[in-house]
Amino acid sequence: MKEFIISEENSDIRLDKFLQGQADVSRARIQKLIKEKMVQVNNAPAKASHKLKIGDKVTYEIPPLKEIDIIPQDLPLDIIFEDQDIIVVNKAPGMVVHPAVGNWDGTLVNALMFHIKDFSGISGTVRPGIVHRLDKDTSGAMVVAKNDIAQEALMQQFKDRTVQKVYWALVHGKLKNMSGEIKTFYGRHPVARQKMAVLSEEKSDREAVSHYKVLNTFDKYALLEVAIKTGRTHQIRVHLNHIGHPIVGEQLYGKRNNDLGAHRQMLHSRKIGFNHPRTKQLVEFEAKLPKDFEEILGNCVPDKSA
Repeated sequence: MKEFIISEENSDIRLDKFLQGQADVSRARIQKLIKEKMVQVNNAPAKASHKLKIGDKVTYEIPPLKEIDIIPQDLPLDIIFEDQDIIVVNKAPGMVVHPAVGNWDGTLVNALMFHIKDFSGISGTVRPGIVHRLDKDTSGAMVVAKNDIAQEALMQQFKDRTVQKVYWALVHGKLKNMSGEIKTFYGRHPVARQKMAVLSEEKSDREAVSHYKVLNTFDKYALLEVAIKTGRTHQIRVHLNHIGHPIVGEQLYGKRNNDLGAHRQMLHSRKIGFNHPRTKQLVEFEAKLPKDFEEILGNCVPDKSA
């Protein structure tokens, strides 16, 4: 149990705002503690919006973290950066991010639970703070929060679309334009519900925006850099298929045979940038290509018309 006597400096501010400056937990977590009556003002429960006065006694207790039923596993983990707030990893292709039906172990979360010893708690539990995901067969840079404050800050940036997300994609064919924007309405496929689709404005009010740039052209393929402004499910895969250039190895959208030996989509999260939750400074991280992607690029025949 912690106790504070309100001074003039902290008077006339909301209870939840005051506590956010005292405890290393998010405002959402504080509001939950207040709702659960774990916070008292002058020995009585108070609302989050309660304005504090000089001489008020504020007491609160943060319950010990609860363990969750995820098995830590000693799996290979390519760590790009780590500090007390975040960890940035280069996710391997073929690795599922979070345990779910059909994939209860062998996931990125199982690996994180083994390798990271200083999670300070996410929403009252000991668990990784997954703030975004990559598809199973997509490789590359991912950021994970290690505490409430970091998770809240990162989730807000994803919501505000201020996170820089840059991918590399190897696609079929040669593009007419060396750069361009793909902007569509987007949503669940009306028939094949496991798929996403470009939809008409009448059927969806959700926009998806991708910007591409050709990095290299080959005889039958092209390597693109794709920056996404929105983060819709399968967005890059759907958008590139929509313009007639599906990703090499794609198994769900615009599936085509390839002579490169690719058996999964050649899509890699190359770079991610965001404001660090603690310092507020812009940080950027780049993930090297996995071995199979490099080998596939090596199998591409040079563009004879170049």
